[in-house]
Amino acid sequence: MAAIDPTRTAVLIMDYQNDIVTSFTPADGGMLTRAARVLERARAAAIPVIHVVVQFRDGYPEVADRGLFKMVRTMNRLVEGTPGAAIHSTVAPRPGDVVVTKRRVSAFSGSDLDCILRASGRTHLVLLGIATSGVVLSTVRMAADLDYEMTVIGDCCADRDPVVHQVLLEKVFATMAPAITAEEFVAALDAA
Repeated sequence: MAAIDPTRTAVLIMDYQNDIVTSFTPADGGMLTRAARVLERARAAAIPVIHVVVQFRDGYPEVADRGLFKMVRTMNRLVEGTPGAAIHSTVAPRPGDVVVTKRRVSAFSGSDLDCILRASGRTHLVLLGIATSGVVLSTVRMAADLDYEMTVIGDCCADRDPVVHQVLLEKVFATMAPAITAEEFVAALDAA
């Protein structure tokens, strides 16, 4: 694993919202605990923590009558200001954290994330998110096109299909965003 330079790194925690966590997170709760530890250690190292959330306005004007988000609208999920759209309390933003709202799958699509990262000179992204085949995959692909260096914290990502999760971490992300564990991230910061 490459060294992590706190001066050029940002941690992106993506879609860790109540409606999503309850649908995707393994029952053991260990993932939330690991994610909280990653955030605390990043903050202690002065690495910006950026929470990326997917939210829609009341009435869903951003959602077409087809496609992926039609189901979200049908189930009345992820509406701005509702408890389901809120970031899970275990990983809630702290003073100094940034919250970025998106209207699509990728953390970059329809958000000001790229502007925030470029303004702060952050070129290495450490990613954790739910779902691996959703926000993590879409963000890795877009960030690769934008020339970001990336690392994925694999044990802080989840997917409904564990085989898809493993294939993404081990095969698809390997050249663009190698996967590490939360413990390896903490150890890399300790070594920095």
